[in-house]
Amino acid sequence: MRTVFDNQLAALNQELIAMGSQCEKVLSLAAKALTTGDKELAKTVIPAGKEIDHMERDIERLCLKLLLTQQPIAADLRFISAALKMITDMERIGDQAEDIAEIISFLNGTSCPEDSIVLSMAQAVIQMVTESVDAFVNRDLELAQKTIDHDDVVDNYFTQAKKALIALVAKQPDNGEYALDLLMIAKYFERIGDHATNIAEWVVFSVTGTHPNAKE
Repeated sequence: MRTVFDNQLAALNQELIAMGSQCEKVLSLAAKALTTGDKELAKTVIPAGKEIDHMERDIERLCLKLLLTQQPIAADLRFISAALKMITDMERIGDQAEDIAEIISFLNGTSCPEDSIVLSMAQAVIQMVTESVDAFVNRDLELAQKTIDHDDVVDNYFTQAKKALIALVAKQPDNGEYALDLLMIAKYFERIGDHATNIAEWVVFSVTGTHPNAKE
């Protein structure tokens, strides 16, 4: 029975890795579409994001099957519990990448110097998602903590973007709609950074048994 259980845990691990890779893919597509203003590329984000939804449901079913049909020991139970939490964050990353892509389709190739802040923010967020997944794959606590700490960088980019775009609206009211769209994109990237942080925190929990935000 333990061999069967170990095989199922290995399958769960591989499915989580695949879902994480799909999150990286949709984010990279969204960031590239934002950089190039390519509406057609932005449209490819949505079906890629829907695939994340399917992955979430499949992994959730596998986790529940393991909990209901097996008797996981403490370490295995932590892993399964963390998996259920992580897939929720991954699914939201997919949703927010789709939201970014939808906004890009309305930008009509407009650009401004303030774009560079949001694009730098996008790259920082992609790095966070990639490293949170890598931390999970390798059970790397140091990389997980690096991801958690990197959220401050993303938050700082968001603060810069917000100030710059508010100033843009004040100077160029005609660009108000574009500035608001770009601010919404920045907000979605900021939320994605939060989800990457959550994933990294659940990696810490799955390895150590202690969540970084646990109260003393």
